[in-house]
Amino acid sequence: MVEFLVRRAFISVVTLVVISLVVFTGVRMIPGDPARVMGGTDADEAGLDEIREKYGLKDPVPVQYLRWVRLALVGDLGESIRTRQSVAWTVATKLPITIQLASFAILIAVAIAIPAGVLAAVRRNTVWDLLASGVSLCGVSVPNFWLGIMLILLLSVRLGWLPASGFVPFWEDPLSNLKRMIMPAFVLGTALAAVLMRQTRNSMIEVLSADYIRTARAKGLAGRAVVFRHAIRNGLIPVVTVLGLQMGALMGGAVVTEQIFVVPGFGRLVVEAVFTRDYPLVQGVVLITASSYVLINLLVDVSYSVLNPRIRIRGAAGES
Repeated sequence: MVEFLVRRAFISVVTLVVISLVVFTGVRMIPGDPARVMGGTDADEAGLDEIREKYGLKDPVPVQYLRWVRLALVGDLGESIRTRQSVAWTVATKLPITIQLASFAILIAVAIAIPAGVLAAVRRNTVWDLLASGVSLCGVSVPNFWLGIMLILLLSVRLGWLPASGFVPFWEDPLSNLKRMIMPAFVLGTALAAVLMRQTRNSMIEVLSADYIRTARAKGLAGRAVVFRHAIRNGLIPVVTVLGLQMGALMGGAVVTEQIFVVPGFGRLVVEAVFTRDYPLVQGVVLITASSYVLINLLVDVSYSVLNPRIRIRGAAGES
């Protein structure tokens, strides 16, 4: 297990290095001059040269990259060109909002998808299976922006049950925070629930047809015991993989939902940074997003051995 974690950690570090190179080079291919953004349209050439000198924009790209990596390793991601604030501080204020939104969305998705997927697999080719498949297809087909607007019209404008937009920190007013986060979380969670439901159903159907499941049934175990004691743990392994990847996707892909519900999260920060050609902020945001993906994938790999110890045993045997 230790060797596996060390190997995965090494692969993760290499992945982050490659991503940082691609991002650092790609950001500098964006048309426009960041010095002009900072100095404004009325800045003269002397002022622009002073800005470039201050932020190291006149140095060769490899020198800029090495300086950025050296500072990033100690937690210094630079200063935002647009706001003149620390990138690390800016991300630290926005990231928890998106993490909360993504976590709520995953809880909603899991609460819907896992029971529906298991029921559809156990009741295969029945009305329950058709109903779950139909709802799943609707969840995938309905765009997030349309569903968000419809929920605002119904639950906020007509019924007045929930606030239409905005954000209140959890520590200031927990109830108000939950009221404002439930709709955007549901919008994100429905699409994810559709994907997870289909994956759960297909995985459970495959597991339920395995030899050891037939053996368990032949021994007289009740159908519920077979499903919950033997089938679900193995059937959830592919679902965990999809869930881990989708968590990373939710971190960087909640842009539209955050725009609709005016949630000041990570997604809106990315859009603003790209449009304003804020090099340090874009680099810091993408680096943190990539690190989140890598960390989540590592946790997913570790969770395999928890759900199915045979994976860990086979991995150890293969290494020896």
